[in-house]
Amino acid sequence: MPELPEMENYRRLLSKQILHKTITKVTINRQKSINVSEDVFSQKVIGQSVMEIQRRGKHLLFQLQNGYNLLLHLMLGGIMYVGSVEDQPKRTKQIIFDFNERELFFIGLRLGYLHLLTHEEVEAEFQDLGPEPFDPTFTLEKFSELIEKKKGRLKTTLLDQHFIAGIGNCYTDEICYHAEFLPTKKCNELTSQDIQKLFSSIKLVLNRALELGGYMEMPLYQQDQLTGGYNENCLVYDREGETCTRCGQRIIKEIISSKKCFYCEGCQH
Repeated sequence: MPELPEMENYRRLLSKQILHKTITKVTINRQKSINVSEDVFSQKVIGQSVMEIQRRGKHLLFQLQNGYNLLLHLMLGGIMYVGSVEDQPKRTKQIIFDFNERELFFIGLRLGYLHLLTHEEVEAEFQDLGPEPFDPTFTLEKFSELIEKKKGRLKTTLLDQHFIAGIGNCYTDEICYHAEFLPTKKCNELTSQDIQKLFSSIKLVLNRALELGGYMEMPLYQQDQLTGGYNENCLVYDREGETCTRCGQRIIKEIISSKKCFYCEGCQH
């Protein structure tokens, strides 16, 4: 599932591709991917320009000229592609936006969605989300206040979108590895020094992943050389049986609360 770095990478690249472009046609191949009728969706979207693209956690928010918003959550398996009929991926597209000279394909939205919402409805959707790791207000002091209230394991706590928005399965493992903590370590066992170390790891891992374009395998457009660069740079995630680059021991895979979890028991404690 795309996480904060992947969605922020999409936001930045899409802003260069479709911002202030007019949507001239909408094709909906899966009714369940939207929240209103096809007629209403098309009526509110066709002829509108995308004025701004924002990200909140794992969501993207397309702000339209008429004041409506399109809230996107790709969920598991969802991707996007900007291109044409000639270079489009040979995969099922649930929704297609035509911008005349290019098209935006929403692919793999079997669990994901693209909902048409008012500003008030968007605020209601986001009200329970935790703080943004990249927000200047997300300080060590704020993080300490939040995590000192938690008693669960690091893995499940970092996955909780009410705790911090945007961190998913891949980056919980990468963050725990960077901080040298086992993902099963309990939050109430963390010292103040541990909390500071974990906070730094959250910032560093997410920023590094964003700089490398996240782990999405397919480029966003034909000349995209950035997207997916982190996929070959994961240090533990999806590296079961490989050698830890830090201590030389084997990376282990375990299921924690029904989630895949990768770690090195040699240098994580």
